[in-house]
Amino acid sequence: MMKKILLLSLAFLSMQQLIAQEDTLVNSYEKKNEVKLNGVMLLIGAFEVAYEQNLNNDSSAGISVFIPFDREVFNDELNFYVSPYYRVYFSKKYAAGFFVEGFGMFSSMKIEEYYYAPNGAFSSYSEENYSDFALGLGVGGKWVTKRGIVFELVGGVGRNLFNTDATDISIVGKFGFNLGYRF
Repeated sequence: MMKKILLLSLAFLSMQQLIAQEDTLVNSYEKKNEVKLNGVMLLIGAFEVAYEQNLNNDSSAGISVFIPFDREVFNDELNFYVSPYYRVYFSKKYAAGFFVEGFGMFSSMKIEEYYYAPNGAFSSYSEENYSDFALGLGVGGKWVTKRGIVFELVGGVGRNLFNTDATDISIVGKFGFNLGYRF
């Protein structure tokens, strides 16, 4: 009789342990912080990293930093940008699925101009740095594995608000395939 009670108790405790492990796997989706790296930008010559905090089931806020390292691709024009964003998710999953994003983008650009005399000889050169701020909208999708790996497709378009005459850049874009980790 004592053996039956002991075995029954062990079986009950084992079931409790299994249920607790299942709960921790489900709750791993609901972690608050994410770090991500944009794989598309790495391929074309820039480093873009993002940090995002999940505010609740339906929204998150984050910031991304973009720094080009291949100057041939970016024509020495874009020095960097910093882009805060806010997302609203339209899914039953915790901070995942289809989303709409509003973003700001503070950017620094270097504009180089070469001047030539009428006979074609080099006359002078000027270089000026400009800063601008853009507002924009984006859409995307986010998928999260049970282990916290994040896959994300995102694209957006915005408009510079200040130095568009000096830089001839009025429309800005954000796009990428981000890989990251939720913790």
